[in-house]
Parts: sequence; structure tokens; C-alpha cells
Amino acid sequence: MINETIGLIFIVLGCLFDFFGVLGLIRLPDVYNRLQAATKCVTFGSAGILFGVFLMYGFTNFGFKALIGIIFIFLTSPAAAHAIARAAHISKIKLTKESVIDHYAQDNELLEEEVNLTEIEELEHI
Repeated sequence: MINETIGLIFIVLGCLFDFFGVLGLIRLPDVYNRLQAATKCVTFGSAGILFGVFLMYGFTNFGFKALIGIIFIFLTSPAAAHAIARAAHISKIKLTKESVIDHYAQDNELLEEEVNLTEIEELEHI
């Protein structure tokens, strides 16, 4: 009985995190801020829901699947967010006026990749 109550609390908290992630997608001004809101809130929201499911079902097949889902989300969500942010920056999507600093612009690796991309485009035109 106590496991079900605690599980429901985690599920409700996870749903709240997901809701705030959706609000961030709607309200925030640019792709980078939206990505930050979506990644953090949805990661913790989905993990909270799955952890609540694990608490409710315990060490059964369904509970283990929920734990594997949590591990998968924690491993893939930050990597996917980084890839999307990097692709957005390489595509020259601008930051908002309120943004204070652009760490990607200070990274020489992206400048080197940009040079390589222009060389590839020039070779394609030949």
C-alpha cells in the first residue's frame, strides 16, 4: 500500500515536470532555451513517471523494464540535446537578444568544422 502511494506521488511529480517542460517549449524565445527546458523537464518527468511505475510494480518484468527505460532516458537525452544544439549553432540559428554569452562561438572546433563544410560544398560544385 505504501509503495503504491509513493509510486503515485512520483508519477504526479513526473507529470508536473512534463507539464512545465511543455510550458517551456511554448513560452521560451529561442531554440536553445526551448531545448534546455524540454530536455531537463522531460528527462526528469519521464524518469519520475517510470520510477513511480517501478515502485508500484516492484521487481517484476514490468518494473525492470521501467528501470531500463530510466537508464535509457538518462543516457540518451543529454546526448540528443547536445547534438540538436550543436546542429542549430552550425546552421547559424541566432540566440535571442537577452542571451549573455555564446560558448559555442568561442569554440574553435566548430570553426574548423565550418571550414571543412565549405570545402566540401566547393568540391560538390566542381
